[in-house]
Amino acid sequence: MNDAIVDAASKHFVPNYFDARRRFRDYVGEAAGAEAAIYPSPARGPRGEELSTDVAWFGDRRAAKVGIMISGTHGVEGYCGSAAQLDWLAGRGYERLQSDEAMLLIHAINPYGFAWDRRVTQEGCDLNRNFVDFRAPLPLNEGYDLLADSLVPRELDGPLFVAAEATIEQFRTIHGELAFRKARTSGQYRHPTGMFFGGLGPTVARQTLERIVSDYGIESRQFVLILDYHTGLGPYGYGELQCEQASGLSGYQRARTIFGASVTSPDLGTSSSVVLNGTQDDYWQRLLVDRHVYVCLEFGTYPPEAARPLLRADHWLFAYGRENIEKDVGHEIRRRVKQHYFPESADWKEMVLYRSRQVHRQMIEGLRM
Repeated sequence: MNDAIVDAASKHFVPNYFDARRRFRDYVGEAAGAEAAIYPSPARGPRGEELSTDVAWFGDRRAAKVGIMISGTHGVEGYCGSAAQLDWLAGRGYERLQSDEAMLLIHAINPYGFAWDRRVTQEGCDLNRNFVDFRAPLPLNEGYDLLADSLVPRELDGPLFVAAEATIEQFRTIHGELAFRKARTSGQYRHPTGMFFGGLGPTVARQTLERIVSDYGIESRQFVLILDYHTGLGPYGYGELQCEQASGLSGYQRARTIFGASVTSPDLGTSSSVVLNGTQDDYWQRLLVDRHVYVCLEFGTYPPEAARPLLRADHWLFAYGRENIEKDVGHEIRRRVKQHYFPESADWKEMVLYRSRQVHRQMIEGLRM
């Protein structure tokens, strides 16, 4: 057994957003040469606490090549990304940077979702579906339109619930499982209280990312390598490096040159994810085109079908059962969502850090290609 990994896992995985934020700030404060910044959020935590996205820059502010690590895009998935960032800080990864290289750590880009153990932002949006160009016609999702009232019914039991499940099973029978996955998860822009809602405009979290990018002059860099941490898809504990469709096969090839043949692509059908609308890579592609590589480091937890009732309950709670948010039923829903996206078991945590350390090393090597 590698005692160093066991020890690191016990230190860097923390029980809530607030401990993660304190730990991140402490580590950055102890790091030589770190430049820290705080981006306050207008949202509040479950007990009215202040929330923020915290940022740390390492290296020359004029560096031509920049790596970016982002945690908490999907809120509750931030436990994993935060731990990986803390592990990089504890291992003094910044000492490996050369003179023309820099690293930007963005901790909890969606602090509301992290603090509340939800995947969505304070607006109820899936941030990784929110990066569409809202000046253009929004993507259509006719499959979701058909299933909207069934995916998030007004009741979680009784005849209405039974009818909703029957409608979903009928859709699966007629159209197939892939069509159902695309309908449910690819992104929709008509049902604000529904799952995977991409929004009707830029969310606060998206605007925060855009401010950070502007403040640090990312658009002017020669090359930018973005690592965005997620959980919930793929085999338990395995870290899949996913490309998004936005940067296409050329982006996939750039990523594969850096990270190897384990990189997956929705264009090739090798990814555990379907093609998505409005992903973060849509933003990076518009901003940097072929001067960037974006990868989502997705750690598997439990089967996606196990997530469906949990997300349904979460959306029901905030759409139709708000009086239950601070009651036992609301606490239990949030606890189960957290448990799905953050398995609090030693083996899973250790697997996350093993893979993250490999990818962090590859990132630094990739800045030098």
